[in-house]
Formats: sequence, structure tokens, C-alpha cells
Amino acid sequence: MRVHKPYVIHEEGDRSFIWLGLDESDREKGVLTNQYLLRDGDRGALLDAGGYFVFERVLNSIQEFVKPEKVELLLYSHQDPDVVGALNLWVDMVPNAKIYVSELWERFLPHLGYDLGGVINDIPDSGMRIPFGKSYIEAIPAHFLHSPGNFHFYDPITRVYFSGDMGAAIFPKDRWYLMVDNFDEHSKYMEAFHRRYIPCKRALDQWLKRIELLDIKIIAPQHGSVFADDNVPKFLNWLRSLDRVGLDLLD
Repeated sequence: MRVHKPYVIHEEGDRSFIWLGLDESDREKGVLTNQYLLRDGDRGALLDAGGYFVFERVLNSIQEFVKPEKVELLLYSHQDPDVVGALNLWVDMVPNAKIYVSELWERFLPHLGYDLGGVINDIPDSGMRIPFGKSYIEAIPAHFLHSPGNFHFYDPITRVYFSGDMGAAIFPKDRWYLMVDNFDEHSKYMEAFHRRYIPCKRALDQWLKRIELLDIKIIAPQHGSVFADDNVPKFLNWLRSLDRVGLDLLD
């Protein structure tokens, strides 16, 4: 099995947005997931840290960039096991990190088997700015895409937008790439997921309107491939073009 090394997707001064690699044996353990580290100097914020099977790989990758005790934030978009499944391990390995998750899901996380005490911070439905380094990370409401309490995370310095499951792609076994090159070809791997997992067109349109004024250079999803430069508006326009999703398919 090939192992893809971590990759710095974008840098602005001391701020870096880093993809944390891939072990292709992950294919045998469920849908492929992306984990990202936002680094500010010697401090880190981990986005959607992932499930049990990827924990060792993600931890090793982080240590190439920051010390575990310097990871200050664990940011979670929603409650799915591929997002939060290794939380009890992360609490031990990054003891100084604060956890941020939707206020809808805070009371469910102790069912992972760990007393989280006072380290969980609720994100209100309206979103918030989370202090980090010399600036902040903005939690952007993306409710019902596909979780009822769902957030994306935007870094105003690197202008990277972490989009959670929006942008997810399901590849055939002989196909994978980190950065989208041919958007029209890539959209074939996204369509089935988005039509089924987005509950309705209204939720999609409200989110698109909410982010339209953000200065976004890169969109990085939790599944699939990363959109950069011209592929950012191509992706957003593709989402606008989806006429029937979720409940609309029942008509």
C-alpha cells in the first residue's frame, strides 16, 4: 500500500494549512477521510481529527509540524464517527487542546467513553470566531449539510475554507488525487453523494448565500479532493446547479 506524505497546501507567513497525509490501507476501513492541521508558528489547530483507524497516522503527521502539547484546538464539524471516533485518544495525546463542536452535539460526545470535563466549548447555531494565534478561525454555520448541527471553518489569513462533507467525492479503487485538476471529470465522483446527503435545496442555497462574501482561495473537504483557485467558483457554481437533492428526489 502507498503512503502519501503530509502536504502544505498553502502558507501565509507563519500560518500554514496542511493536509495530514493518507495511508491507502485506509481504503479497507471505510470511506477515505482528510484531516488537516492549521499551524500558526509553533501552535496547531486540528480539523475533523478522524476515527480510530487513522489516529496513529494523523498523530505521526502532526508531529512533523508541531508538538502535540502545542495543539490548542480540536475543531469538529459534526458528530459522525469518521469525524469524532478517536476523540478519547486525542484528549490524552493533545492535553492542552480545547474542543469546539456544535451545542447540539456536546452532550453526545461523552458516549465515546471519556469524561471531557470542561474542555468542550459549544458553538452556538449562529457560529463564532475562535481565537487562534495572531487571528481567529471562524466557525461558519452549515446546518443540515448534512448534520442538523454542522459547521465549517474558515481561516481569514490563508483564506482556506474547510467544508466538511461539502465537496465529498467517492473514488473508484484505482483512482485518487489530492488536488482537483479537471473539475468536469471530478464532478462525476461528487454527484451521487451530494444528491443523497444534502437534505434539501433550501439548506444548500442558504449556505451558499452565507459564504458568498468570503474571500476564499481554497476549499478543503473532509472527503475527496481540494479545490484551489479557479476550481473554487467552479465548485460553488456546480452546487448551485444541483436542482434536485435529498427530499426533492422523493417527488
